[in-house]
Amino acid sequence: MGAMSVRSQSTEPSESPEAAHRAGFACFVGRPNAGKSTLTNALVGQKVAITANQPQTTRHTVRGIVHRPDAQLILVDTPGLHKPRTLLGERLNDVVRTTWAEVDVIGFCLPANEKIGPGDRFIAKELAGIRKTPKIAIVTKTDLVDSKALAEQLIAIDQMGKELGFEWAEIVPVSAVGDQQVSLLADLLVPLLPQGPALYPEGDLTDEPEQVMIAELIREAALEGVRDELPHSIAVVVEEMLPRPDRPADKPLLDIHANLFIERPSQKGIVIGPKGTRLKEVGIKSRKQIEALLGTPVFLDLHVKVAKDWQRDPKQLRRLGF
Repeated sequence: MGAMSVRSQSTEPSESPEAAHRAGFACFVGRPNAGKSTLTNALVGQKVAITANQPQTTRHTVRGIVHRPDAQLILVDTPGLHKPRTLLGERLNDVVRTTWAEVDVIGFCLPANEKIGPGDRFIAKELAGIRKTPKIAIVTKTDLVDSKALAEQLIAIDQMGKELGFEWAEIVPVSAVGDQQVSLLADLLVPLLPQGPALYPEGDLTDEPEQVMIAELIREAALEGVRDELPHSIAVVVEEMLPRPDRPADKPLLDIHANLFIERPSQKGIVIGPKGTRLKEVGIKSRKQIEALLGTPVFLDLHVKVAKDWQRDPKQLRRLGF
């Protein structure tokens, strides 16, 4: 099985070191909770993607960048592929397919502790249609199963590829949480990238615009505890970020004005909470995270607005950045 073929890098100096350097794009796919964000964070070495225990949080392309002496691996995070029920769903799926066709390698995350289900097959079938991109099966959460269950899962995954008429480039078990084999995974992804110089400067870890990350943090905090009532009918738009004028250089303050858009007036009360208590908590929680992200004190101004049925309205979707 592909997983065991670990290629060790040759130690002999090559004629021109430039020639051997590789750089390219990879994306991780898999159903919600398959461990995609955790893996991205483990590879990049710091929190980039917003990890959350519910689908559809990464709606924007978040890239984590792995810098190595021999290669630069750029991780493009696509939204989850799912059976579309709304215009937003269809648009997200188009984004996913386009991304898959453009990257150099696709990593399909399958949790070791869950049997392969219809959701996995749905994705695998889509992958089978993307012929030229190499596909690696990444078995995540291996720390949660014994070796017998893991072996069975590896065989099942190999089998699924065969049934759909494609060969996995590798099948790699990882436990991103325990850092086991995360570097092995990078070793296996790198040879599948095209040769070429680095595409991003050394210091970059993500090219996600700050506004988008901030909007994600606010959205996460707003969904906390009310996911069942509002699964993903909250969109957040950061309207403006401005340094507060007249502040001394050693005591800066950043003013951030953001709108939370919901679909129906009835949802307003859920988001705001009795006497505004929930919205206040959302503000406090996301402000702390935004300050940690930006490294500067922040004044956060949140407003809840109704954008009627935004998930189904192309004009609203465009305005909200989808």
